[in-house]
Amino acid sequence: MNTASSSSPPCSILLLAGGRGQRMGGQDKGLMLWQERPLIAHMHAVVRPLTDDLIISCNRNLQRYRAYADHLVVDRQHGFPGPLAGVLAGLEQARHDWLLVLACDAPRVDSTLIQALLQAADNKASPVMVRQAGQWQPMFSLVPRSLLAALQAHWQQGERSLLRALLAHDLQAVECAVDDPRLANFNTPELLQEPP
Repeated sequence: MNTASSSSPPCSILLLAGGRGQRMGGQDKGLMLWQERPLIAHMHAVVRPLTDDLIISCNRNLQRYRAYADHLVVDRQHGFPGPLAGVLAGLEQARHDWLLVLACDAPRVDSTLIQALLQAADNKASPVMVRQAGQWQPMFSLVPRSLLAALQAHWQQGERSLLRALLAHDLQAVECAVDDPRLANFNTPELLQEPP
């Protein structure tokens, strides 16, 4: 079941839910409620029809996340080392040549934005990322599996920034407006109180 546009490459999808949730007082962000459902449930509803390989990166509450994914991955390093660790684990697990990377706290993302990322993929196998008013948004990225070894090398050399690692590989932009509501991150308790 891969119902992404026939002109787009098939992709695995990685939902990043492995952070320490500092802005949530240490709570597991993906399981926080918005509109009476966990954030991960909102994300699942959007991306499930688009892939037959849905992966969640999580470092706790694995049993609760299992219902929303085909596969779970955890960081190899302890201590919540950041999104790049989750992306590396996702790339190792992915069954398709492209891995779409989304944060678990962006419940307003839609299939149109996802299709824009997929359609920006080119034969050079360059990574793709949303750029919003000149600012890169690493939590909306498309990464070719062919970069796994190179990204692992960046990690071994001490790099911990997903953005900096991808900028070294001819990163392509999907431009979005500064006020695009689809890019909103619900990463504080106050934001979870926002209306739909």
